[in-house]
Amino acid sequence: MNPQTFIFIGRSGCGKGTQAKLLDKRLKEQDPALSLYHLETGQRFREFIACEGYTNDLAREIMKDGRRQPDFLAVWMWSHYFVDNLKKNDFLIVDGTPRSLNEAKILDNAMEFYGRRQPKVIHLKVSRAWSEKHLLARGRADDVHDDIKQRLDWYERDVEPAVEYYRTNADYNFIEINGEQSIEAVEKEMIMKAGV
Repeated sequence: MNPQTFIFIGRSGCGKGTQAKLLDKRLKEQDPALSLYHLETGQRFREFIACEGYTNDLAREIMKDGRRQPDFLAVWMWSHYFVDNLKKNDFLIVDGTPRSLNEAKILDNAMEFYGRRQPKVIHLKVSRAWSEKHLLARGRADDVHDDIKQRLDWYERDVEPAVEYYRTNADYNFIEINGEQSIEAVEKEMIMKAGV
């Protein structure tokens, strides 16, 4: 089986991480010998800001302020992992990247470099109100009202252009999923539309 690439994108709280983990589990159950690399950029950022260092401190302040991390740091977060870890036949799941049009174009450059043909972009589409409700219910430390508003604002300003870039780019298989369903229904729609 040719290695496939799955890129999960959507508003904060839409269930990207949950669905990426379910896909990871499903692919491994289908083929226990499958080589799969799952990149969770949100988790990587949380681990990064928990460490000490000048760059870590600056990134921590950005997170505390509810602002989006700069593109160069986001690109470093995944690109050095690709360089150090990605193997030729790995299936690849990317969760939470890209967060801007610039980053999408750099990720596109990486997909081309690694010979990744027709990556599947899984867009979990939810409304702003739905996202806000689920973020508040989730109860993570950074899920407070002002931070949520800022994240949803920068999603609309910065991430939506990346979503449109994928929607109209023939090099990608853009798959839109109704994220305002139960976890099971979202997974079922994803499996059907992504053919996994």
